[in-house]
Amino acid sequence: MPRIHAIELVPDAAGCDVVRREWQALRDAGLPSWLDRGATNTPHVTLVAAPALGPQDEERATELIGTLLPTEVRVAGIALLGGNRVTLVRVVDVPDELARAVLDLRADVPYVQHPGWLPHVTLARRISRSDVPAALEVLGHDDASLRMTMIRRWDPEAEIVREL
Repeated sequence: MPRIHAIELVPDAAGCDVVRREWQALRDAGLPSWLDRGATNTPHVTLVAAPALGPQDEERATELIGTLLPTEVRVAGIALLGGNRVTLVRVVDVPDELARAVLDLRADVPYVQHPGWLPHVTLARRISRSDVPAALEVLGHDDASLRMTMIRRWDPEAEIVREL
């Protein structure tokens, strides 16, 4: 199975801190968290993920989305993705211009991992459904604003991220 490449939107340092506090709160509660996912893991919103991305996809992302940065987004509700074990995410409300640009980008990429686009920040993966109430209690219900400032490219084969 091919590893999935991605183009992602990353918040400024203050926004990263907002997300990392939630990662830390989950970890402190003994729950799964994305806190310890490795040196390349930074809070982000995936714009497009596919088995392969080329230079043309990077250029198109910069052309369509780079001109919209920086932009403010609202990290709001919590959603669960998956089956018996779920991925816990914060849903991100984005400006209409950004949503249109991302959908235009995704339309040009073959074999996109998921149809459509659900902007979100991942907090944890593989959480047992029985642990979801505890995770919700830990996270609370406050909304937060993130200032998205950078587009980056994740290359899983080289295990590097690069700013576009």
